[in-house]
Amino acid sequence: MQLKVCELFAGVGGFRLGLEDTEHFKVVWSNQWEPSTKMQHASLVYEARFGAENHSNQNIEEVSTSEIPDHDVLVGGFPCQDYSVATTLKNSKGLIGKKGVLWWSIHRIISEKKKPPKYLFFENVDRLLKSPSSQRGRDFAIMLKSLNDLGYAVEWRVINAAEYGMPQRRRRVFFLGYHKSTPLFQSMLKASAKDWVLEQGTMASAYPVKNIGQTPHNFSIDQNLVELSERFNAEKGLSPFLNSGVCIDGQVSTLKTEPSDTNNGRVLADILENGSADESLFIAEHDLPKWEYLKGAKKEIRKTKAGFEYNYSEGSMVFPDALDQPSRTIITGEGGKSPSRFKHVVQTPKGLRRLSPVELERLNMFPDNHTQLAGISDAKRAFFMGNALVVGVVRGIGAALFRKIQEFEE
Repeated sequence: MQLKVCELFAGVGGFRLGLEDTEHFKVVWSNQWEPSTKMQHASLVYEARFGAENHSNQNIEEVSTSEIPDHDVLVGGFPCQDYSVATTLKNSKGLIGKKGVLWWSIHRIISEKKKPPKYLFFENVDRLLKSPSSQRGRDFAIMLKSLNDLGYAVEWRVINAAEYGMPQRRRRVFFLGYHKSTPLFQSMLKASAKDWVLEQGTMASAYPVKNIGQTPHNFSIDQNLVELSERFNAEKGLSPFLNSGVCIDGQVSTLKTEPSDTNNGRVLADILENGSADESLFIAEHDLPKWEYLKGAKKEIRKTKAGFEYNYSEGSMVFPDALDQPSRTIITGEGGKSPSRFKHVVQTPKGLRRLSPVELERLNMFPDNHTQLAGISDAKRAFFMGNALVVGVVRGIGAALFRKIQEFEE
């Protein structure tokens, strides 16, 4: 059995690499479109690696659902935006979020498909569980409610790749949806929420966890989407969503978990190009003081553009980066020569240097030179990796999902 996958917001193909690695999934259609740039660099890389057939490079909001083939699994690492609901339409089946908010494109595709996908697999930054700051947790509540309305149960988990043996400390929220027509949905309905999160669920199977002494926090999201958007957590308390949980039939159950055993896995030293790194990556002697200042602790008086003085302070960063631990999170500004507080710097026998594009790919567990293509700069390659997910996490969840489907559906 091989499951057909539709990959949205595909970037340079991290989801595809992770899922197709398991041989149980086959991407039948993909979309990648970057609104803010004329040159579609990520899409060019995607096509170079996977071929142009069944790949779309246009605004997903303008792609007709009829153009998207039927599929079993819908996946994507969609942008983190403001997901508030603007209005409902009297003469429309659906609902409108703010224009340009891409969650509603996912919603539209699922709702318009005569044969909706059985499974959903999404990824986002973990602050999604706490956003926006004015109504903490509202955005995630809107997503859970909209998926509930479309007939899906959802389980989620915040996963730090380094805690499961991968070479980068990258924390992301992953969530899976099961359509009500699937035996997996029925199994989740019968299980206690706590048992599903800790033992029986797909996430627990892929990345084992333990409870840290809490009972689950339970609440319902039974308002309609507009009410939820306007009123959810309006008293501005902490987000009710913890790092693990489930939502089924409008009932949310969430609890704090941590890895059941910490895995001593790969570290920064393991991914370094030893001796083959380009000379341009090495830090010039005259630039060192600037790097040291930016990485160092500060307590100083600064001025705003308007001339107001304020006290500014920040702690020091490890400089150079520790080689015997997983790396810090890669960010989109990792590339380029200019000194920066957040770029990685490693000590080598030849001196201090920044990380190469290949090393950044390895930190996300991409194949070497996956993003290498004529006309794509090293800074752009670093930007891709700052936006990408850790392929190994997807591979683990994908393999666990396939096992669960076999377990419950055969």
